[in-house]
Amino acid sequence: MIKKFAAELVGTLVLVLFGCGAAVLGGFDHVGQLGIALAFGFAIIAMAYGIGPISGCHVNPAVSLGAFVAGRMGAKDMVLYWIAQFIGAIIGAAIIGMIAKTGFASLGQNGFDAGSPGGYGLQAALTFEIVATAIFLIAILGVTGAKGHGAFAGVAIGITLAVIHIVGIQVTGVSVNPARSFGPALLAGGQALSQVWVFFVAPAIGAVIGGLFFRLKLLEPDA
Repeated sequence: MIKKFAAELVGTLVLVLFGCGAAVLGGFDHVGQLGIALAFGFAIIAMAYGIGPISGCHVNPAVSLGAFVAGRMGAKDMVLYWIAQFIGAIIGAAIIGMIAKTGFASLGQNGFDAGSPGGYGLQAALTFEIVATAIFLIAILGVTGAKGHGAFAGVAIGITLAVIHIVGIQVTGVSVNPARSFGPALLAGGQALSQVWVFFVAPAIGAVIGGLFFRLKLLEPDA
């Protein structure tokens, strides 16, 4: 389990560092929304093949929750993954803060209303995060299932995450991942920390929905 803990910590660190780092250090003026979306997607692809053989590369508490609901992991492992993921996200955000000219004020945190890049409100944020997380879990659980395309799983998951960001960056900055939201929010504080509950609740609901599709065999292929 030490190897799995280390893998999830490192993987989540990399996701936050490269994904949020693209937003903070690259910015909309230089890499643009598409560049930020691809940074998140490529980071997942890299880690899927780098740490996937060790831990499955969840790097996301919502993914671990969805896998638990689907019956693909136990509660003890899920909690261990959560701890590693939150620690990794905090470290990743801290590295960005030590590099960024703005320090810890801007770390790619998620938000709604004034915290939303496009000025979207709470209802839009909740709706997007629930739906996007459910879709993300369906893609992950489908491609990693017994009859999934294992060799291409990392690519499929990374592309899905990139598309989610292309659609949703203007809404919330895109979470679909409580750890990715918590790391930057904890260090930035203020509005980001007061709004972070949304990015725990909505992805959790979406993860349960996605997991239930497989728990109830609704999206499991026929034997």
